[in-house]
Amino acid sequence: MRGLMHRPFIAQAVALMAIYGTTSACSTAAATPEIALQTSIPQGPPVVMFVGDSFTVGSGPVPRWRAYASEAARLLGWQPIIAGAGGTGYLSEGRVGRTFQQSFEAELAWRPAPDVLVISGGHNDCRWSAPKVRRAATELLRDARATWPRAEVVMVGPIWMGRAPAKAYRVRDALAEVAERQAVPFLDPMRERWAADGEAEMTLPDGVHPTHAGHARLGTWLAGALSRLPYQGP
Repeated sequence: MRGLMHRPFIAQAVALMAIYGTTSACSTAAATPEIALQTSIPQGPPVVMFVGDSFTVGSGPVPRWRAYASEAARLLGWQPIIAGAGGTGYLSEGRVGRTFQQSFEAELAWRPAPDVLVISGGHNDCRWSAPKVRRAATELLRDARATWPRAEVVMVGPIWMGRAPAKAYRVRDALAEVAERQAVPFLDPMRERWAADGEAEMTLPDGVHPTHAGHARLGTWLAGALSRLPYQGP
């Protein structure tokens, strides 16, 4: 496997038959030897699943396949499966009426286990208290690990392309605490500077969501961060 981990080849017995001839007035005794056919299914690229908000799934002129989650997977050569919706969070239901937990259950939990699950968000949870966000994040992590015990789980904190308000730091700190307690890597976008003088505009006119250039920058950052994590693999 390319990247950080190695998935075993899947060996599947396609046919195992023993056919024996019989004697009759019209045939002579015959025996067909046992046939054993084994086929190996070629190894595919690592699968990374995302649960996230509008930063993860794309917004405005940026479609899902150009959002930072897809950009990171493209750089790593991984196969992405992206769940979630704009306005959602660990507690925020957005316009779609579901939280990260509900998006995980509806869109991902029924699928075969991925190599990596990235839970990214918190931007929309700032109106909730840190303890409530902490409880919701803990529940989601526990459910994800119970569903896919061998998948690697990574948390990405709230994304703010510009200056973040004080309440965003409280949510960020609550999520970082959950990740530490659950022994899950925590990546903190709020520690980064996303736009430098003279560079292309990083946010859309709403001043919140990334442009294509902003998503490209986020994707490069995430791909680099994931490639440096000490995964053991299954």
